[in-house]
Amino acid sequence: MSRRFSPPLFFLFFLCSTPLILTQLNDDPTIKTMHDFSGYPLHDPSNPFKSSDSISNSLSVDAQTLQKQIDELSTFSDAPAPSVTRILYTKNDVLARRYIKNLMGLAGLSVREDAVGNIFGRWDGYEPALTAVATGSHIDAIPYSGKYDGVVGVLGAIEAINALKRSGFKPKRSLEIILFTSEEPTRFGIGCLGSRLLAGAETLAEALKMMVDGQNISFLEAARSAGYARDEDDLSSVFLKKDSYSAFVELHIEQGPILEKEGISIGIVTNIAAPASVKVDFEGNGGHAGGVLMPERNDAGLAAAELTLAVEKHVMDSGSIDTVGTVGILELHPGAINSIPSKAHLKIDVRDIDEDRRNAVIEKIHNSAKLIAKKRKVTLSVFKIINQDPPAQSENSIIKAMEAASKELNLTRKYMVSRAYHDSLFMARISPMGMIFIPCYKGYSHKPEEYASPQDIENGVKVLALTLAKLSLS
Repeated sequence: MSRRFSPPLFFLFFLCSTPLILTQLNDDPTIKTMHDFSGYPLHDPSNPFKSSDSISNSLSVDAQTLQKQIDELSTFSDAPAPSVTRILYTKNDVLARRYIKNLMGLAGLSVREDAVGNIFGRWDGYEPALTAVATGSHIDAIPYSGKYDGVVGVLGAIEAINALKRSGFKPKRSLEIILFTSEEPTRFGIGCLGSRLLAGAETLAEALKMMVDGQNISFLEAARSAGYARDEDDLSSVFLKKDSYSAFVELHIEQGPILEKEGISIGIVTNIAAPASVKVDFEGNGGHAGGVLMPERNDAGLAAAELTLAVEKHVMDSGSIDTVGTVGILELHPGAINSIPSKAHLKIDVRDIDEDRRNAVIEKIHNSAKLIAKKRKVTLSVFKIINQDPPAQSENSIIKAMEAASKELNLTRKYMVSRAYHDSLFMARISPMGMIFIPCYKGYSHKPEEYASPQDIENGVKVLALTLAKLSLS
């Protein structure tokens, strides 16, 4: 008579042990033999995450150390606390980069840099031939801003890797953190400079050979002063091929008030709005504020004021809450209280998740500019679109991974649109993309009052870690 095999006690130990022990089973031939003999599958060797559903419970984020790192990074600044100013290729930018590379090394990541200073830290998976899963953000900061914008997505990504390692997780696909160069357009007027180049922006690569900043320092000179582009003027070495990553996920503060107002922990970004920038110049005659009568004036300043209101009207008339427009720069010449403006310069920002609707608004603004110039007898000397990027849509599989991670962690969540653009907008040209938002105080950003609580950051890092784990095993 046959007897049913009863597994000895040490098998029960392995069944109940931590994910770290489970991930080590493949490495021990004796354990493998016992596993095969017993008929009790202890884990699926092709999918260690599946065998460890408790990873969400064992995921431990060191929120205190992470906050300390955020505070320490903020000290690399050209402005006194609580403000942060960190401009591309300056001394404090170089020191901040060194700080991040050191943390990547301490996390056991292999670190490399490209010709413009995009920094990559990689954790090799157990199938390194597969395309990697990437995450990351930026650490540069506009003048007198805060210490969380971008930084949470870089330091948080390093902590997400550390948390996964502490849990015993082993990635199938390699995981890579990217610190993007110059997401802010502060020094050379190009937003998302590093990620644009990664996405293969040939026109930009050529333009940077001749580009200078406000101090007449060339881009290449500035890059070389920081240790980059040493032996080359051709920046095409930075370009990545399409599908270089199987997925890219960026963790970021919302930079808006919705999550905080609604008491929701996690924002799952479905779309990133398409940004466009327009330059407008009016030219009139000017004159003495007391000497020229009102009917005889050719006031470029009034033309600019009227166009500013026209921007608001056309945006509001679009019929969508997702259409936004801003006159962010309005400069008058000669700029004296007792002088009629002879010149007016505007820069207009228009964004929408619908590219055609955005472009239709820009066309209406252009028509209004021409009509206003004719009515006020001034010249519309410039109407130029200086930047016009398409929108990006998050990949459905990444949305599902972020949502599943949030559910497993019992965190409230909602689908959102990002009207600010991020490096993710350009990474979407290389790989499938997704973004995770966390609340920030009153939606403040790009100002010293910018703040995200340690608990909200911890929640975001946990969702990022779990999302990366899921995507790594896909």
